[in-house]
Amino acid sequence: MMIIDNIHRVQQQIADACARTGRDPQDVTLIAVSKTHPAEMVLAAVSAGLQHFGENRVEESESKIPVVNAKTAQPLVWHMIGHIQSRKAREVVPLFNVVHSVDTLKLASRLASFSAEQGRTLDVLLEVNVSGEAAKHGFAAAGWEDNADLRQPLFQEFARILHLPGLRVRGLMTMAPIVDQMEQVRPVFRSLRRLRDALQTELGQPLPELSMGMTDDFPVAIEEGATFVRVGRAIFGDRE
Repeated sequence: MMIIDNIHRVQQQIADACARTGRDPQDVTLIAVSKTHPAEMVLAAVSAGLQHFGENRVEESESKIPVVNAKTAQPLVWHMIGHIQSRKAREVVPLFNVVHSVDTLKLASRLASFSAEQGRTLDVLLEVNVSGEAAKHGFAAAGWEDNADLRQPLFQEFARILHLPGLRVRGLMTMAPIVDQMEQVRPVFRSLRRLRDALQTELGQPLPELSMGMTDDFPVAIEEGATFVRVGRAIFGDRE
């Protein structure tokens, strides 16, 4: 019951954030971040109507995802949201429907190769570090709007990834800094949205998805255009 109540609370917060900006809540996908939580808790969330789940470690996913899938008739969508070592790219492809954390051309190329090898097209998002935090993964893009020397090579690298067979680039993802007040991260989310808009214009390809916002800041992310929000603690409680 706790998980069901938590999901309803999060869904209401999503609806409220959408109402403040005139958005349709159906345009925002809630990803329940199930990392470190057992299959039984995931299945409880499935019974409450959730379909999208996020994991961040390949090893944990290899043991959990097949168990969850075998115990429900509901078609689930699995999102890889954690950093991927290139040597793990082959294992990622059969496990996940969407990969949010493509952060190098090398990783993109490996995922594309293994996707083509397995006869599928993998949906991916490009992880971008727009905050400039050294501890964050992602393509370096802090100050992209004012720095042409950074912007042009960045756009060229994205263009190369867009043309890789085996991948379908759906948009961008970012990890915001941890702050005291969620309003403090609004500029980060706004910068990612503007970067997405600029890329669509420059490269002539739709990039409809923005993966941004977690438990502590997803309402602001929605107000700034998030289409995927990655919420773990507010649904499952603290990590086990």
